Amino acid sequence: MPKRFITALSVVVMSIVGIPSLSHAQPAPVAAIERTVTVTEQRTDVEVFSPAMQRVLRVQVLHPAGDGPRPTLYLLDGVSAGEESEFRESTWTQRTDIEEFVADKNVNVVLPIGGTASYYTDWRNPDPVLGVNKWETFLTQELPQLIDARFHGNGVNAVAGLSMGATGAMGLITRHPDLYRGVAALSGCFDTSRESSRDSVRGTVAYKGGNPDNMWGPPGDPVWEEHDSYLLAERLRGKEIFLSTGNGLVGPYDFGSGEEVLTGGTPLELGTLACTVTFDRRLRQLDIPARVVYRPWGTHSWAYWQDDIKTAWPTLKAALQL
Repeated sequence: MPKRFITALSVVVMSIVGIPSLSHAQPAPVAAIERTVTVTEQRTDVEVFSPAMQRVLRVQVLHPAGDGPRPTLYLLDGVSAGEESEFRESTWTQRTDIEEFVADKNVNVVLPIGGTASYYTDWRNPDPVLGVNKWETFLTQELPQLIDARFHGNGVNAVAGLSMGATGAMGLITRHPDLYRGVAALSGCFDTSRESSRDSVRGTVAYKGGNPDNMWGPPGDPVWEEHDSYLLAERLRGKEIFLSTGNGLVGPYDFGSGEEVLTGGTPLELGTLACTVTFDRRLRQLDIPARVVYRPWGTHSWAYWQDDIKTAWPTLKAALQL
């Protein structure tokens, strides 16, 4: 009797009597920390394999020197997402004093690197330019348990971000309210299915060479509404909420009103001002408390966000139960 026939017959018999088949199927891969590099006593660079994205992602963790339990703040980047350093470092640590600011605080600060123009969401399709983006799965399902285990997390989380990361942070907390106790969103837009704001999101993706249809589908696809924090705002009830925006006027950190300010920082911040006003009104309609800061000046730039994250800290501190 041919060996091939005997093998097939054995598999059938084992399935009938309930004996597990000795197949060649491999177990599904799991998220895992593959490598850590101690940069300082309070900063560790971590390489994490993501099954959702089928690649190793780099994450920076700012953490206390000791081993006691502490909460975790996930701090999201802007549209470049570390592109300036060829994705070796978060723009937060390149452009702000966030390391010094949190050095005396009993909190883990997790800064994912990469995800240019991804909005930290799960994309419907891989993109020829921006690749596979399953950031929502990575940040909510794969990464938290690894961070808590390796860096003594106590399961209390908050999320914050600026610009694209502000939109992403608000999307994460409204889609996963059980995971986060609070949010700080700096200069972002949050009603992603309204035509003007949807077009802004799509334009940001296109600006970095991506096809916006690969994210949540073409305009009018219901998946856009499924990610619209304005429509999901009721899920913010009971959360600690901080919003901030400038108004595009040249302020103390803008050294003139040249082309860069007029073509970038001013128009972008005018847009986030409109978005913040819209979301603020929505929260007021729902009687959901929030701290909203409208700066009397300021363009869409890092110097203002360095200040804003410090202004947001009392809100985040309450969320993190510090």
